[in-house]
Amino acid sequence: MIASHIRSDGSRMESHNADEFLIERIRQGDQDAWRRFIQRYEGRLTAFARMRTAGLADAEDLVQETFVGFLQSLKHYDSRRALETYLFTILRYKLCDQLRQRKIVPLNPPDNECDWWDRIVPGTTETPSGLAEHAEQRESFEVLLADLLRRLIHDMRDRSAFDDLQVIELIFYKGMRNLDVANLLDIDQKAVAGIKFRAIQRLQGYLAEVEPTELDDAEVTVARVWREKRLTCLKRGTLGSYLLGVLEDPWSGYTQFHLDVVGCPMCLANVDDLRAEESEDGHGRSRETIFASSVGFLSRVPNQS
Repeated sequence: MIASHIRSDGSRMESHNADEFLIERIRQGDQDAWRRFIQRYEGRLTAFARMRTAGLADAEDLVQETFVGFLQSLKHYDSRRALETYLFTILRYKLCDQLRQRKIVPLNPPDNECDWWDRIVPGTTETPSGLAEHAEQRESFEVLLADLLRRLIHDMRDRSAFDDLQVIELIFYKGMRNLDVANLLDIDQKAVAGIKFRAIQRLQGYLAEVEPTELDDAEVTVARVWREKRLTCLKRGTLGSYLLGVLEDPWSGYTQFHLDVVGCPMCLANVDDLRAEESEDGHGRSRETIFASSVGFLSRVPNQS
């Protein structure tokens, strides 16, 4: 139920410790932990996949492959990375593979989600060692850029400058022009330009405080880092509070903007899953199918204790 994601005092529940516990038990081959893990994430992954597939059967197949892929890659999972983001990333790759195999070009794909299509199998003649070095440099640059953007976002949130954050999210993440942002938010175009200018100045100030990582790579864009690091994605507890109608402004207004205007696919998937839980529209059969088809891979997970 939605209420289960909120403490009695109304504060958000953190899931990081629960995730760490489950992963540790899964690495020990604990079947009950694996079943709980599936139950924890299957709903939101299915909701995400259903937005991009022709039917429920395709979505469930993709989610099943995602869980198997998670077990197969568990030894490479870095606990510093958000687990939910890691699972959504695997699912996007599985979806891409399915579309490639069927030679289907996605119709009207969500904004900023097309670039991962061509990154799956990049055309290159570089050596493996060169690719590895390039990937390491790119990751360092992405981490730096994400940190700078987080500082900007957290500063706006701390000052309750959510109107400014909406403008920046539309420009930096959605790639919209100043005029289009002004028309959409019904504000003066000069005000939009001013918010953008101040944000860029602040980012430049942050950058001056650190030693920048050099990388000439067109793939590393603000929009991609913003999306893949989920810089403005909302916690599940916040979304639950919003659905219950107990989330107060300015957070309530920003949440509505993030869902309805930005159209964040991961947050929308979480909302759909929370609504399904509230209506008791569970996924029992799908979860059992996923468990039965993937539990055999537990024995192949290296024990890292």
